[in-house]
Amino acid sequence: MKQFLVALILGFSMFASAQNKIIGTITDNQNKPLSRVTISIPEVHKEAISDENGNYNLSNLPSGKFKIVFSFVGFATQSQDVVINQKETTISVQLVEDFHQMDEVIISTAFNKLQSQNVMKVEHQSMKSLQQKGTSTLIEGLATIPGVSQVSTGTSIGKPVIRGLSGNRVLVYSQGVRLENQQFGEEHGLGLNDAGVESVEVIKGPASLLYGSDAIGGVLYFNPEKFGKPNTSELNFNQKYFTNTKGTNSSLGYKLSGDDLKFSARISNNKHADYKIADGDRVTNTRYEELDFKTGLGYSDSNFSTTFRYNYNELDLGIPEEGIAEQTTSKHPDFPKQGVFSHILSLNNSIYFKNSKLDADVGYIINDRSEFEDSDVAILQMKLKTLNYNVKYYLPKFGKFEAIIGTQGMHQTNENSGEELLIPDATTNDYGVFGTVNYEWNKNVIQAGIRYDNRNVTSISNGIIGEEGYFEAIDKKFESFNSSLGFKTNLKENIILRVNLASGFRAPNLAELTSNGVHEGSNRYEIGNSNLENEQNFQTDLNLEYRNPHFELFVNGFYNHINNYIFISPNGNVIDGNDVYDYVQDNAALFGGEAGIHFHPHPFDWLHITSSFESVTGKKSNGDNLPLIPANKWNNSLKTEFKSAKYFKDGFAVLNVEYTLNQNNPSEFETKSNDYTLINLGFGGKVTFGKTAFDVNLNANNLFDKKYTSHLSRLKTDGIPNIGRNIVLGINFNI
Repeated sequence: MKQFLVALILGFSMFASAQNKIIGTITDNQNKPLSRVTISIPEVHKEAISDENGNYNLSNLPSGKFKIVFSFVGFATQSQDVVINQKETTISVQLVEDFHQMDEVIISTAFNKLQSQNVMKVEHQSMKSLQQKGTSTLIEGLATIPGVSQVSTGTSIGKPVIRGLSGNRVLVYSQGVRLENQQFGEEHGLGLNDAGVESVEVIKGPASLLYGSDAIGGVLYFNPEKFGKPNTSELNFNQKYFTNTKGTNSSLGYKLSGDDLKFSARISNNKHADYKIADGDRVTNTRYEELDFKTGLGYSDSNFSTTFRYNYNELDLGIPEEGIAEQTTSKHPDFPKQGVFSHILSLNNSIYFKNSKLDADVGYIINDRSEFEDSDVAILQMKLKTLNYNVKYYLPKFGKFEAIIGTQGMHQTNENSGEELLIPDATTNDYGVFGTVNYEWNKNVIQAGIRYDNRNVTSISNGIIGEEGYFEAIDKKFESFNSSLGFKTNLKENIILRVNLASGFRAPNLAELTSNGVHEGSNRYEIGNSNLENEQNFQTDLNLEYRNPHFELFVNGFYNHINNYIFISPNGNVIDGNDVYDYVQDNAALFGGEAGIHFHPHPFDWLHITSSFESVTGKKSNGDNLPLIPANKWNNSLKTEFKSAKYFKDGFAVLNVEYTLNQNNPSEFETKSNDYTLINLGFGGKVTFGKTAFDVNLNANNLFDKKYTSHLSRLKTDGIPNIGRNIVLGINFNI
């Protein structure tokens, strides 16, 4: 069967008529050939790997002017412009050793530049580096990135927070399409599994210019796992075990690639028991089970490229209501619980013209969420169906000018079938148009853009007027103009300055417009307001970076002013024992930033000392504190690397000390939080026995079993601490 598949893919690849190609040789500064160097042209989704002689071949390339990128761990990333207008072009390069993190191509921004060339500072983290920290979920790994936190309900539910903004104010992209999964609810998690994900890019700040409504606080952009190298097949298996939750995480993946046709598939299964706090008790019904399947099929030639991807995620998770009660290591959630089924289908297409390109992405997402109280009959069931599209035309380059015009849209329906309704049946339609231009000279870049968006929300009435569960019909229209202006320059050879000014907006969500009842996840009777207006913000960002061969420094500062910030406020009434909260609006401001260093002294290049500090403050116009503002955090790591040994290669050991300060500025329905310090250890590398090799990872998180409670934990009001000591063992095989 395997031979048949290989023959089929290679046969399809032969149909592509090779028009243009680039060949060359990669060497180091001693003129020795370098193998396994990645050579890519991101604009046309082409990639190759150099062989043992340093040679590479990129074929079936369209004509035009593109940027070719050469990257390899331990060497400085190089990029250069190339004009492809002949059958064969030769480009050979010499890479220079550099122990800094590789300069990555940023996909989430408009022009897919290297980070060093990008106007906007974007945090890029590979999923491998996040997994090496031993976190049990994707959102836990994201929360280790400076400026990113999580609103958590135990270990099973986590929502991203970027610089104090969360929920519908943070937009998530997966497989190149906008992810919609009922993200308005505090108890609705991210809904993504880290298996089959290559990396994540974090835009901290308004990104409405590129993404429209709901990107007012930032964007999490997940890049899917890359296809295999040309003319190869690969089988991958990895397994993790978590001592605290008795949890297991198993993943099996397969890749098969020809020159132009590529296939991948990965299936994963997670099972975790109730998590254990520092004194040894388990928090009842925080257990969960998850099944995840991802597959992709890609084809590219000199005229176009297309990639189809599908992700199925099934999540069965307990809702903790009893606190510390029944003590069990069962991994099957008890009642009450949630069942979430998600389907994500995406089709990403690029069509290449002589000097321009058209990208067209289409996504279809089904999110089916059910809540079970005491039986397998759902008391609440919501099915959200979303069709979205994103079309961008890259105009022919004119001198040093690059420009993009585009349109985006979304058609979304929400349908209820349970006896209880959290939000009404509704339809949402989005439409937006935008244009952006990039001008680069020497090591300076200016980027500017403008955008118009329109959103229409209609819902049907339900229930009896004056009673809980009544929803009036609404037909609301929201629109907004937004713009951005960014400037990047090298003050000196090793000093980069970035300044960005951008506006953004968010239309009110259905819960804010229509709620009328008890929100079980928050134990509040919430009343919506159909007269709410757009949230409209304007943010100023400043980024300064210094870098030499052995020391790096970064400082990020921001000020974010939001008109018509939507929040809930108690009105003094009580219904059925629940305090009543109204959705209201007020102007607000958030400000703060992140700063950090990375020191690896010569000649001890194997030693890495990193330290970062992050802070955010959120205020309403009357001086009151905004809710869900994370506490300030100081994070320090000492890492050593072992370059080579006979049986153990690419080894590392890391000591991490994470100090979270007091949060003494809670909102009116929050309480203060104490400071705490967590000690984490990590160790890993590649073990080799003959022709058998595998990666191993061992982590001890919260090593000293510290009892602590995060300010953003939704179990904090019940006096329930966060997870205690957790030792994680991971093994990864490539066959």
